[in-house]
Amino acid sequence: MAGASAPKRQDTRKFFENLSGAGKSIAVLTSGGDAQGMNAAVRAAVRMGIYVGAKVYFIHEGYQGMVDGGDNIKEAKWESVSSMLQVGGTVIGSARCKDFRTHEGRLKAAHNLVQRDITNLCVIGGDGSLTGANLFREEWSSLLEELLQQGLIDEEATQRNSELHIVGMVGSIDNDFCGTDMTIGTDSALHRIIEVVDAIMTTAQSHQRTFVLEVMGRHCGYLALVSALACGADWVFIPEMPPEDGWEDNMCQKLSENRADKKRLNIIIVAEGAIDRHNKSITPDYIKDLVVRRLGFDTRVTILGHVQRGGTPSAFDRILASRMGVEAVLALLEASANTPACVVSLVGNQAVRLPLMECVQMTQEVQKAMDEKKFDEAVRLRGRSFENNLSTYRLLSFRKADSELPNGEEEAGDEEQIDSSFNVAVMNVGAPAAGMNAAVRSAVRVGITEGHKMFAVNDGFEGFYKGQIKEIKWGDVGGWTGQGGSLLGTKRTLPGKHLDKIAEQMRIHNINALLVVGGFEAFESILQLFVARADYEEFCIPMCILPATISNNVPGTDLSLGADTSLNAIVETCDRIKQSASGTKRRVFIIETMGGYCGYLATVGGLAAGADTVYIYEEPFDIRDLQANVEHLTEKMKTSIQRGLVLRNENCNENFTTDFIYQLYSEEGRGVFDCRKNILGHMQQGGAPSPFDRNFGTKIAAKAMQWITRTLKESYKGGRVFANSEDTACLLGMRRRTLVFQPVVQLRDETDFVHRIPKEQWWLKLRPLMKILAKYKTSYDVSDSGQLEHVTRVRPKDSNTSTAI
Repeated sequence: MAGASAPKRQDTRKFFENLSGAGKSIAVLTSGGDAQGMNAAVRAAVRMGIYVGAKVYFIHEGYQGMVDGGDNIKEAKWESVSSMLQVGGTVIGSARCKDFRTHEGRLKAAHNLVQRDITNLCVIGGDGSLTGANLFREEWSSLLEELLQQGLIDEEATQRNSELHIVGMVGSIDNDFCGTDMTIGTDSALHRIIEVVDAIMTTAQSHQRTFVLEVMGRHCGYLALVSALACGADWVFIPEMPPEDGWEDNMCQKLSENRADKKRLNIIIVAEGAIDRHNKSITPDYIKDLVVRRLGFDTRVTILGHVQRGGTPSAFDRILASRMGVEAVLALLEASANTPACVVSLVGNQAVRLPLMECVQMTQEVQKAMDEKKFDEAVRLRGRSFENNLSTYRLLSFRKADSELPNGEEEAGDEEQIDSSFNVAVMNVGAPAAGMNAAVRSAVRVGITEGHKMFAVNDGFEGFYKGQIKEIKWGDVGGWTGQGGSLLGTKRTLPGKHLDKIAEQMRIHNINALLVVGGFEAFESILQLFVARADYEEFCIPMCILPATISNNVPGTDLSLGADTSLNAIVETCDRIKQSASGTKRRVFIIETMGGYCGYLATVGGLAAGADTVYIYEEPFDIRDLQANVEHLTEKMKTSIQRGLVLRNENCNENFTTDFIYQLYSEEGRGVFDCRKNILGHMQQGGAPSPFDRNFGTKIAAKAMQWITRTLKESYKGGRVFANSEDTACLLGMRRRTLVFQPVVQLRDETDFVHRIPKEQWWLKLRPLMKILAKYKTSYDVSDSGQLEHVTRVRPKDSNTSTAI
């Protein structure tokens, strides 16, 4: 896989074989409010701890268990965390603990830890729990001193346990912790909210109702903001951005405009901590009474409450938590007396370590800014991800009346005026992927706001050359965010054979820019159009691709639209399939996933579903590997583990088919386990888009339209658009921490066109992680693990090409 540069990198990589946990004891606890995915974090930390040779303990019932000691602190075995990945909440229990806030409580806790030689703590909880852990660490030596004086421990124990190391993982559905893009549980809570909103929309549609929904978030409006983005809500109230005075009039006016526009329902989302400019709380009932009094609309209130904390964790939360759990153990192994307590988190797509107290201080500063009514400051402190969600919401929420829009025809004489009004076409290419419609809706609305005329092309390039192109207006894309598949229609046809006709259609409709939402075919199509610029002036226009494919096999991006929805479908099905065997004898399931030659779905799905082995094309395997895998599973099945899961990518090997692997496992496992096989097929492509895909699609499309506007203005000369440089045909992808516009020509060299995959794929680094969690000995490159960084405050203004997601 790696190119010629591989030998050079060898020196910089450090493998964690040198990081031994022998002689160390690690304790894992969950504290504060529960969040889905905590179990995945516990499982990963326990298994990674055992893998490196440390002793690992559970502390049941959070800090309360640490104070009470006794049976609350138990050693964990490999099997203790089996089949808890799919369980919501936390199986080791969590409690809000008053005792730990007292000095006596912490003294008892220290005594309980020292008795077991535990000097490494892995704390999963919110900012309160993590602050408590930090205080505990600061007091540690004085607590030991006190225990020594009271004769409860001896000098030797004091020496042995002189340093306490702490690593935190943030588990909180509110996503209210600064320094991390996503906290464990946030994505699952969004899943619960969106499931409810989708269900409410159908009943509201039937009766022309207005619904006011209250979601959790006492001090942080993240859940409210993102769910409003993901369902296209009419209005949202969040604590960080109180509405201007007189908001009642504005809101009622907007609701009635939407109704007049044939929209049969209104959705208003309120965070439980929503306030106005004078710190007076805004309640769902107040809003309901207002709407009924002023507009007479039939209005209902739904308070989601603890539903949001419940249910099974989403694929994203399981992967986030598993990556964090492993990272936390690495951070503990590398900790020394002078490293500050840190939290492990994800920024963009990359693991980072941040000093715990810096994050906590910044989180507290947000509250302070809100108390002092410095709301813009509060939003800025929340971080880039929150800011971006907010600016996208603002872009999409205020519709301009048609009379306000610049109109090209009337002012054709004035070159300055026509400057901002262009014709932009949007289309889907390739196989359908969830989130495509959210992207199209966002592109159309942002385009209209920017003053363009938007055109929709049906059925991909096939529809393009047949002339299936028509103008698409603001109201035409209402309610599109939650719809799966492709409403515009999509085909795999490439433009290459029809260039004449496509150029002719571009002339007829005077298309000045093109936005393509699609998979690998979209990438190939824009490459073909780029090359054809030499012969066709019509293609000398700004062109942008938004990668959308469940396979996640497009070069230039770590994530494609639709992959998250697909992973959730795979994980949900694997959960069900595993459960189908409960109560029967030992059983192994062989499951085939889609993805073409790209092993992303199989690998990441395997990590999230707790697979024992995953076969993919990118990592060649032979009969000896298959043999070793069967033996490994047979050994496992002789313990208390009842079920095995083997995933196979559809094209991983032409001879080792799913049937072959099924028959091999059946024969070799005879007497120990029996086998079943499942081919998941097209259920991986369908379904309503996940909150992540709705949000990602909405944000990248808005970003792309702004790029198109900028590029159009730069390339408008002498009364027409002419763009033929490499950087006017781009793909907008997420690379590690940022969204980047990359010229398609430059991506050509990074692509294996025969197998339709990028030559370098970031997720291959997750494979050792999956193997470790499945008890394989493997080498794990930790040079990519997070380095301790500081929380960034003042950020330079975004440059044109990149921005945080």
